[in-house]
Amino acid sequence: MAQINAYLTFAGKCREAMTFYRECLGGELEFIVIEDSPMAGHFPAELQKSILHSSLAKGNLILLATDMTGPDGMVKGNNVSLSVTCDSEAEMNDYFSALSAGGKVTYPLEDFFAGRMGSLVDKFGMYWSVYYDKKSGQ
Repeated sequence: MAQINAYLTFAGKCREAMTFYRECLGGELEFIVIEDSPMAGHFPAELQKSILHSSLAKGNLILLATDMTGPDGMVKGNNVSLSVTCDSEAEMNDYFSALSAGGKVTYPLEDFFAGRMGSLVDKFGMYWSVYYDKKSGQ
């Protein structure tokens, strides 16, 4: 079953913020730093220490975060987005197509080191990421 989670953007404060949330909520905290990821070669030197992806998990509570901003930088409204983790690539394609209708695709669906993903702003101005992990089937 697909799942929707909040995805927070901190533009350089991800580690600090997610550590704080772990202190408040408990759970297991994981970070993927750009320089330690297969995506390292796609980013400039000044971003190599930035958090590409972070997750805080405690049971059904899952909070996701990053230091990465979109092409417009940090603007009101894009610091929180919704992330849909799909059960299949077909489901991901369907959701992406439906959510982007009348909106704007910010990153088209493409292979990503951990799976396949894309981002968009829907016709109501809401930011979305749609993701499918080919290895785990989610």
